[in-house]
Amino acid sequence: MRPTLVAGLDIGSSKTAVVIAEVAGDTPARSEVRVLGVGQAKTGGIRREVVTDIEATTESIRKAVKEAELMAGVGVDRLYTGIAGEHIHARASHGVVAVGKQEILASDVERVHEVARAIPIPADRELLHAIPQEYLVDSQGGIRDPVGMAGTRLEAEVFIVTGASSASQNIRRSVSRAGYQVAELVLEPVASSLSVLSDDEKEIGVALVELGGGTTDVVIFHERKIRHLSTLPWGGATVTNDIAKGLSLPYAEAARAKERWGVARADLVDPNETFEIPGVAAGQTRYIARELLGHVIEQRMDEILGLVEDQVRRSGFADKLGAGIVLTGGGASLHGILELAERTFAAPVRCGVPGEGLGGLSDSIRRPKFAAATGLVLYGARRLVPEYAGGGAAAGGAAMGGVIRWMRDWLTDFF
Repeated sequence: MRPTLVAGLDIGSSKTAVVIAEVAGDTPARSEVRVLGVGQAKTGGIRREVVTDIEATTESIRKAVKEAELMAGVGVDRLYTGIAGEHIHARASHGVVAVGKQEILASDVERVHEVARAIPIPADRELLHAIPQEYLVDSQGGIRDPVGMAGTRLEAEVFIVTGASSASQNIRRSVSRAGYQVAELVLEPVASSLSVLSDDEKEIGVALVELGGGTTDVVIFHERKIRHLSTLPWGGATVTNDIAKGLSLPYAEAARAKERWGVARADLVDPNETFEIPGVAAGQTRYIARELLGHVIEQRMDEILGLVEDQVRRSGFADKLGAGIVLTGGGASLHGILELAERTFAAPVRCGVPGEGLGGLSDSIRRPKFAAATGLVLYGARRLVPEYAGGGAAAGGAAMGGVIRWMRDWLTDFF
């Protein structure tokens, strides 16, 4: 069977990442998603995940995609593109329909989805997702797939996600000007969950915390439902600003210092360790204690994680997170971040790294900052190649058939 190409585009506030993969195989058991290429570029024209300069954003997209295409040796024209930011709103909606026959048909499910989606949406907002959470047949709940069941009344609980129309249009316009098409806009925390979370974690309860450049996204799953979704207007750029001000550094130099020598827990470094940076005048150098840099980072990251903990507590699911907290995004690569998070949350914490079960150049995406782009590829694989989605519900593992089956179950429930 001819392989199908799929590409995911993550336009963040600090970096733009692209992953290109192919989906190939003639049976579900032998199907495989192979990573072919990865590209990234410094983002220009994005602030808190919203386009503020179309030309700069377009150039970032073009550079990242071209780099991925060069690595993959193939070209793409459609990109599954992530969207996030403070403009994202989510709410639950409920739909009820009468079943004409004693057996529930797929058409009945479509009707109840339409009823649940029929809510007033302002003209300045766009529907991004209507995610089925649960079905009820004659008041019996906990049903994931009602087709074929006997009943006279079908209800659906749907999670509605909307975004600002202007934000969506500007992303589409930037991608179009770069020479590509937006296959679909996908909420980035949802995409990231595809690449770093398992079925079991979503079932027993887990909070995914995406530490991005401009924002921090929080999404909570329990019983395989999205229970909470929120965005905090602070991220890695906030930390970099603190370093620039606290250590009297240019922003670019502060970002470099954070990436090379930054730690989230100052007590993890030797108090006598220093690093060298350029001085004010040409040819001059400065030496800064790494512990001092760690103190600046720790204070801000501790504040951000404290705000995340507050969101988790307000959601009402703080005591239902059996799988704990999963950190992903660029900020999750910061040395000491797990130790700092474990001090904040009364739950186990791990780092969410994509690439489990993927073939090809999967080693090139095994970093938290590629979680969203990889999740967009997995989302696109399900959209483009539904025939590969065989039975079963295992997540991860060496066989890609298991990953595809997990995606089938998860996306069938949610999209």
